Amino acid sequence: MSSISHIIHAHVRDIGFPVRRLLPAAEVRTVGPFVFFDHMGPYTFSTEGSSGDVRPHPHIGLATVTYLFSGAMMHRDSLGSVQRIVPGDINWMTSGRGITHSERVPEDIRQQGVAVQGLQMWVALPQKDEETTPGFWHYPEADLPFVQLEGATYHVLVGTAFGQTSPVKTHSDTLYVSARLAAGTSMQVTPDYAERAIYIISGALTVDGQAVDQGALIVLKSGSTVTVVAPRDTAFMILGGEPLDGPRFLWWNFVASTKERIERAKLAWLNQEQNIFPSVPGETEFIPLPQS
Repeated sequence: MSSISHIIHAHVRDIGFPVRRLLPAAEVRTVGPFVFFDHMGPYTFSTEGSSGDVRPHPHIGLATVTYLFSGAMMHRDSLGSVQRIVPGDINWMTSGRGITHSERVPEDIRQQGVAVQGLQMWVALPQKDEETTPGFWHYPEADLPFVQLEGATYHVLVGTAFGQTSPVKTHSDTLYVSARLAAGTSMQVTPDYAERAIYIISGALTVDGQAVDQGALIVLKSGSTVTVVAPRDTAFMILGGEPLDGPRFLWWNFVASTKERIERAKLAWLNQEQNIFPSVPGETEFIPLPQS
């Protein structure tokens, strides 16, 4: 019997540049606390203009998790954080009751024609933490543990895996690992977390005997140990965690356990209420509220 619950293929979305969206999907809305999953690039942005820049916009009820494979991005937020993120790092921003931030392509990356590729994830906060104080934390690649085995490398970004624990602080049990297997190498995904999925960045995997190519999100059944084999050199992510403590509503950049909370956030952004969504220092523009 297969340990695969669903195989999800991305839908392309245009956010000013194309991204491949895996979550939420019709078949599966969430995996553990992950409620949103975009794969960006590799994409080379114009040396002129602002293509690739995401102007200041608001969030509530979630944490953004940014991880790059190539290039760089510059993060700025309403707390005053200014942080360049490069491949291997983790940017973790907890929006809580409200935060505003921007993400822009650094000038040197534009001018040098460096392709930007990475993942943008949202983790829904537990209901008790939805109105928590906003915060931002940056974790350099060197601070996140690596595990090297014969033919395999695992970078433990969030949570505990392969005998190592990431220093990234979370509000709920969360798993996020960047993995590489050499051709012919196998591994096992153990049932340490209630919900788990594998996303193939490049290459291909055979999961319990079923062949799956790059670009697919493989959602696994709970409670099973899953055997994964790489027929060729393959890079992939392992993600998951404990199930959410109830359904979540997603609208634009807002995540909440009630529709009423979403409506309050809409009104606050429409009216540019600085006590809810302060401006980002140094930024003069913002993304308007979409038409409902």
